Amino acid sequence: MDTSAQSAGGQSAAMRLLLACGVIAPLLNIVVVLILGAIRPGYNAWIVPDSNLELGPGGWMQITNYIVTGALLLAFAIGMRLRLRTGRGSTWGPILLGIYGLTFVAIGPILPDPSLGYPPGASSALTIHGAIHSLFGLLQFTSLIAACFVLARHDEELEGRSWSWYSVATGLLVAASYVAFVLSAKLSDGGPTGLIERIGIIAGGIWIALLAIRLMSRPASRVSVK
Repeated sequence: MDTSAQSAGGQSAAMRLLLACGVIAPLLNIVVVLILGAIRPGYNAWIVPDSNLELGPGGWMQITNYIVTGALLLAFAIGMRLRLRTGRGSTWGPILLGIYGLTFVAIGPILPDPSLGYPPGASSALTIHGAIHSLFGLLQFTSLIAACFVLARHDEELEGRSWSWYSVATGLLVAASYVAFVLSAKLSDGGPTGLIERIGIIAGGIWIALLAIRLMSRPASRVSVK
């Protein structure tokens, strides 16, 4: 029996499982955020950020969602590094997406401060854990935006300009949504803060899922770049 072939087959199956986590993680997060935002009493998804779903009755569901999503993203980053052994973005792409995953794990137990009227009647005074949560949120969006631009170079090298442009466009959209989210949150009534944030979440999540699918379907011979 060819043990080397068995080993290669096992590694390939394990790698595909890790890469599949990149499809599951963002879609899980999007679905959970949309469902919880729609069914939570007193919560207005148009105005309130998704992280506020960690507060109030049923907050454990969003906390769990963040932690599970983060763990899956970390698994995907490992699989991505194993897949992209050389070439542009092969090091920093997985690192940045690994950081992105870590921020989800961190903001799970580190709760945000109440804001924009949710939970109803709760004080919106700034706390240490709320400030740390916000800093991890900034790191989360920054690492995703950076990953889009880093992997745009990789896409241009292996996939062509269309995928490269898509990565750049996603990075710009996520960056614009974050800036608009911060500015909108400063309005007295909050404006469409929750909607703006969800645009960035969905755009970035779809980009990661498509990236994972492309890596899973790419022939092994195209992994290395001279």
